[in-house]
Amino acid sequence: MAKNQNTFAKRQREMEKKAKAEAKRARKLLRKQDGGNDNAPEPQADEPDTIEETD
Repeated sequence: MAKNQNTFAKRQREMEKKAKAEAKRARKLLRKQDGGNDNAPEPQADEPDTIEETD
């Protein structure tokens, strides 16, 4: 019976890989359609741009 579990686990890994690759392909396609010139991530709103010093 262990062989079936290993086969099932392998199939699960393969399916996860395929799903991940498909998601990546879709993201790349979206980026390409949107222009794709924005490689740098935008700063988060809750992060300050400068560090304030307090005395």
